[in-house]
Amino acid sequence: MQRHRSQFIVDAPRAKVWRALHPPAPPGAERPRLIEYPGGSIEVLFEGDAAGEGLVRTCTFPVPKLIGGRARSWECIVEAREGEFSRYMAVGKPLWSRAEGTQEYEDTPEGGTKVTFTESYEVLSKVTRFLERYVHRFISKRNDETIEKYLGHIGPVRRLA
Repeated sequence: MQRHRSQFIVDAPRAKVWRALHPPAPPGAERPRLIEYPGGSIEVLFEGDAAGEGLVRTCTFPVPKLIGGRARSWECIVEAREGEFSRYMAVGKPLWSRAEGTQEYEDTPEGGTKVTFTESYEVLSKVTRFLERYVHRFISKRNDETIEKYLGHIGPVRRLA
């Protein structure tokens, strides 16, 4: 099993950071709702409650060309407290895998927000498990870059870890 953690300080209030990473569906939005970003997409199949708990989504994202260059995951937000915490569980392919991730939000003394992302990733097949570390590092690096860039749209960002 692989684990990854990254932290960012955003010069923006917690509510604004939360809303940027957990945008509500626009009024009258079609279902499923599609969110596209460089290199991938998120298709929201079910919105969940006001905090996002119960949200169901599928995601596409880049993986090493060695295993096909593109992956898909099926994810559910299993716990969420608006402005504080969100936890998801997922299965993915082409390497059949299981992942669990969290986002934690804290106020900083300067009036900004510290966001901590953690993820565990496990390839389920013993035959392909030797690729687990390589693939997870690839995914985590791109996730961190995408998150840092996205957070930069709402305020200056400093990466801690």
